[in-house]
Amino acid sequence: MRTIEAPDRASYKRMTTDELRQGFVLGDLFVPGQANLAYTNVDRAVVAGIVPTTSPLALEGGREMACEHFHDRRESGVLNLGAPGTIVVDGTAYPMKNRECLYIGRGAKTVTFASDDPAAPACFYLVSYPAHTAYPTTHATIEQANTIRLGSLAESNSRTLRQYIRPGFIKSCQLVMGFTQLDEGSVWNTFPPHTHDRRTEVYCYFDLPPNGLVMHFLGEPTATRHVVLREKQVVLSPPWSVHCAAGTAAYTFVWAMGGENQDFDDMDACAIGDFR
Repeated sequence: MRTIEAPDRASYKRMTTDELRQGFVLGDLFVPGQANLAYTNVDRAVVAGIVPTTSPLALEGGREMACEHFHDRRESGVLNLGAPGTIVVDGTAYPMKNRECLYIGRGAKTVTFASDDPAAPACFYLVSYPAHTAYPTTHATIEQANTIRLGSLAESNSRTLRQYIRPGFIKSCQLVMGFTQLDEGSVWNTFPPHTHDRRTEVYCYFDLPPNGLVMHFLGEPTATRHVVLREKQVVLSPPWSVHCAAGTAAYTFVWAMGGENQDFDDMDACAIGDFR
């Protein structure tokens, strides 16, 4: 497990492109046959890309969390961004199709990830936050997600939200998680743009077209910076940072939040006219 320390709201303004990427971007999480984890100072989130091939991969505790088992004091949300696979939690198997979600509650001891076909592996994306109590491990299909339509083609941001982990659906301590899919012809996400000082947010962009990219904007609204993101790359958004993007074509992204408030609509809107 590596550690990534996101810059503060003053220092990012003076950073080079490479420095911004080192502090905000996880660009190489998904490697066949590996489980790659990153621990961040942003609300103590752990982000992982797990791509099992010929053998299952286990999720283990580490020195960064001072625990024997990964979920001794944590909860996690996992989305499968690849071909079908299976997650086994304490002996119970959860088959995972593409874009399905599994919430893993505090106290789970053994967690393993496997692909149905090593030649077409599953691609598990995990986000974890500290948890104060235990909620049941819960699997959800796309049909079971809370579905919301937002935006318009006229504004180039027509999109569908699938909410999995949030109050009223899958219970958690602080994790809120789902994904957003843009319609063909739309390229902007997260409009109106906003911050939320009460929680952080992590984005993982996927299903980009070949050679496609996303221009992701971060920082304070009056002093924005951008980073270029490609297929299955992840960007961290501290509570003080705006998080919105435009792509070369339609794409999909997983969003995950953790912090003081689980209310999905808890946002501090930023006036587009104030952007700089």
